Amino acid sequence: MKISSLVGAALGAGAATVAAGLLEAYAFRVVRHELTLPDQPTQGRVRLLHISDLHYTRGQRAKARFVASLAELSPDIVVATGDLLADDDGFDEFSRLLAPLLELPGVFVFGSNDYFGPSPVNPVYYLRHPSGRARTKGPVLAWRRVRDFLADGGWTDLNNARTRLQAAGLTLEIRGAGDAHISMDDYLGGAATASADWADQPADLLIGVTHAPYRRVLDAMTADGVPLMLAGHTHGGQICLPGKALVANCDLPTSMIRGVHRYPPEGDQSWLHVTAGVGTAPTFPLRTFCRPEACLLEVILS
Repeated sequence: MKISSLVGAALGAGAATVAAGLLEAYAFRVVRHELTLPDQPTQGRVRLLHISDLHYTRGQRAKARFVASLAELSPDIVVATGDLLADDDGFDEFSRLLAPLLELPGVFVFGSNDYFGPSPVNPVYYLRHPSGRARTKGPVLAWRRVRDFLADGGWTDLNNARTRLQAAGLTLEIRGAGDAHISMDDYLGGAATASADWADQPADLLIGVTHAPYRRVLDAMTADGVPLMLAGHTHGGQICLPGKALVANCDLPTSMIRGVHRYPPEGDQSWLHVTAGVGTAPTFPLRTFCRPEACLLEVILS
């Protein structure tokens, strides 16, 4: 075969891959999991809607319709684990798409891209190590406006904080950590161990939430007796081979960056749910073998 033919075939394959990746990035779906937690103080069940990594920018109408439609699932509580709005100019659209979900009880933590806008990066970088503080950050975003909008809408800010709320007839205690990806986590200082006035009335279920599932945060939550932890950040690998993620963008193994897993692999274990998220990095808007998702978790206490 002539060299020109080989080059043409390679360019054609590359163009087809990019086109497929662009299409898959908008193939939104709802993933459902059922999880039983034995030996809990109360029997019951609660339906958690876990959303993360919207990376919303102005004009993303298909993504906006998908997120707004999630309220129709009628979850008992919404847990948003960060990287929600990546574009200050998209705030008005973002506030409208989240309005139906704000009618439901909810909690949230932030990720790095809630604080800083996107900056160009070579995707090959992630094959070597996670992005982090050494990488140049983008412009500072109006994150306080987003925080206040969510809080005024009734959701609780759990960045290094904890709360209790009622859902499905159960008392949930939810403990959160800031984004470990940019060293804003202080779980032990801000959220660990229930306050003294709660000690005599144990919650029916403890839940830990954070944006990036770094082991130092997960280990602290597990040691704190939290049986269920929720995180985002990884995008499920975003660019994957069939059945295999190539990168984690944190210090978890790639086998644990999407779905429900036992954590840690040995010893006293909790459950960890990591969602592949709704969006993509704005500067690299492709997905392969890793569809965008929101997750509905039905947690059964027995």
